[in-house]
Amino acid sequence: MRNHFAKAVTELGDEYPELVMLAGDIGNRLFDKFKEKHPTRFYNCGVAEANMTGVASGLAACGLRPITYTITPFNTARCFEQIRLDICYPNLPVIVVGTGAGLSYSGLGATHHSMEDMAILRTLPNMHVIAPADPVETQLAVRAAMALGRPTYIRIGKKGEPKMHATTPQFEIGKGITVREGKDVAILSVGTMLAPAIETAELLDKAGVSAQVVSLHTIKPLDELLLQGAFADKKLIVVMEEHGLIGGAGSAVLEWGCAAGVDLRKLLCVGGPDRFLSGVGEQDHARELLGMSASATYARIMARLG
Repeated sequence: MRNHFAKAVTELGDEYPELVMLAGDIGNRLFDKFKEKHPTRFYNCGVAEANMTGVASGLAACGLRPITYTITPFNTARCFEQIRLDICYPNLPVIVVGTGAGLSYSGLGATHHSMEDMAILRTLPNMHVIAPADPVETQLAVRAAMALGRPTYIRIGKKGEPKMHATTPQFEIGKGITVREGKDVAILSVGTMLAPAIETAELLDKAGVSAQVVSLHTIKPLDELLLQGAFADKKLIVVMEEHGLIGGAGSAVLEWGCAAGVDLRKLLCVGGPDRFLSGVGEQDHARELLGMSASATYARIMARLG
């Protein structure tokens, strides 16, 4: 996903002469093509993410279009106050990109896990929160965020994420993408959980349960029309996210559902429990440890359906 992000930024640099890239001492070779084409528009801000955010806000206030990029917890939790006051309060067009979101860096331990980023950033007024599912959606998300011109957070994976879309889908901030039709259950997949979501749907199909799968790539604002339809038509709505259950996409759906008056007994949230993951290993192993695998989700759905 990060390679496709770099590709998108390089292409957008041609279209937006005001686009500038700021990195927190990461991805130097990743942006070689961008630097070759736009040598005066790349800034390595070092291991100083809060400063990088302040610099980005200043550049935006001067009419430029900054994108900040580094490992997710360092570009969100570490500089939350600067994002809040320097970007969101003045409503500046800064795109904050966190790479290796969720458990992408599972082997590096809790310092590099990011299971709270969507929760903290979606609380901020003016902020948009996007979690693309695959390399295709990553490129589309960056392009959509540039066109939006508002504070936007994009959380992406690291590398090796499978390409889930055979063709380029229509991507609109605040509108989910249906990747599989179904009539019994709606699985709303957030970010890189799309592959396990489709695997879950295939397991359900073998059990005679028809499951719709949606890439719910935007957490703020939510696709309210899609949610209304799902709660009206489906027996069960499942939110799958590589994020903590507290404050994540499932919580956002709960908040919306409470206000909308839908039957929230239909909702099943699959995400990280309220604890740090102290074990290390590959991403799929980390998902297994936290009960976020396709097989675990399938079992929970079947138990709910009775």
